[in-house]
Amino acid sequence: MACLPNLDFMRPLADGSMKLIVTSPPYNIGKSYERKKTTLDSYVKDQAQVISECVRLLHPNGSICWQVGNHVQNGEVFPLDIVLYHLFKDHGLKLRNRIIWHFEHGLHCSGRLSGRHETILWFTKGNDYTFNLDPIRVPSKYPNKKYYKGPKMGQLSGNPLGKNPGDVWILPNVKNNHVEKTIHPCQFPVELVERLVLSMTSPSDSVLDPYMGVGSTVVAAVMNGRNGYGCDTVKEYVDIAWQRVHQLRAGTLQTRPRNKPVYDPKLPRGGHTR
Repeated sequence: MACLPNLDFMRPLADGSMKLIVTSPPYNIGKSYERKKTTLDSYVKDQAQVISECVRLLHPNGSICWQVGNHVQNGEVFPLDIVLYHLFKDHGLKLRNRIIWHFEHGLHCSGRLSGRHETILWFTKGNDYTFNLDPIRVPSKYPNKKYYKGPKMGQLSGNPLGKNPGDVWILPNVKNNHVEKTIHPCQFPVELVERLVLSMTSPSDSVLDPYMGVGSTVVAAVMNGRNGYGCDTVKEYVDIAWQRVHQLRAGTLQTRPRNKPVYDPKLPRGGHTR
């Protein structure tokens, strides 16, 4: 079995050194940044190698978040979260959430419904894992709602910091008019990774992305006082990732703010914000 380039980067790293491993691997659909297109079985074998190494690096209280879409072959859809699930379970990992990331824009299909979501599989090594809900709470629909009867009558019925965001996240994907857009065709939005970083790590923890692309995961980690690690096979992407980190440290990097509304009825183009 051939050695994958990201394994060369990961193997010198210490066992249990990563509190969070978050990535979006290629979907084996022929994108420009992928290795030569292989069969689905070969793709799964490659993923098995990388996932095995990620499990070695994962802290006992850490999390793995594997964000995937669909592999499509001859018009047939293979949901990669289903295809890859057993690779994590074979290592004894426990699934905590299957997070749905919904977005409004993408390729338009003619022979089936257009895909408008991808999936994040959140696994932990055990039952004692880091999870901080308060930093990722979102505004409540009725922030001043109060109990109208009972012993808590007159008190706020919801958490004053906001509500749990749930397992369906409606966030814009990075298209041409997105403030974070680079040359990468399938770029992670920083705000998506931030939710994972803030909820599943603590300050000074280490975060790894073994398919880093242009470094959105590293940016989200460094932005929030964590250590970011990442690798990619495309040098131009790595160069852009370094540039983005330097811009972040200089205070010039533009990112879409967390909790910014997806829609603003005052805006043109249907009210979509970027």
